[in-house]
Amino acid sequence: MAHQPSMKTALGRVRGLGSAKSGTDTFWLQRLTGVFNAVFVVITLGIVIALAGRPHAEVIAALRHPLVALPIGILIVSGVIHMRIGMKEIIEDYVHGGPKVLAVVANTFFAVLVGASTLFALLKISFGV
Repeated sequence: MAHQPSMKTALGRVRGLGSAKSGTDTFWLQRLTGVFNAVFVVITLGIVIALAGRPHAEVIAALRHPLVALPIGILIVSGVIHMRIGMKEIIEDYVHGGPKVLAVVANTFFAVLVGASTLFALLKISFGV
């Protein structure tokens, strides 16, 4: 077996870390949110199908139940985190120069805006405010 040259520095080999030191965390977080999304999309889809065609009052009453609101809330949080990570990876790969930093910041603000507004709407419905 031939020796493969390493891209790590000597200090990186000793510490067992890559050059960025956090790439695997992002990798695993994206995989974890992907699994959460797969599970909670199925649950949420079941809820949507069960409520399809029902009167508005029945849908609101269903969304006020914790066993309905909680999986939808988890899907919102997991989906927004997954979206932010995926777009950040695309931006880092394909945007270069000054616009890169602006695009990464805008991506984070957009993810927070989408997550906060959808969670706010769900909480407002759930608590009947």
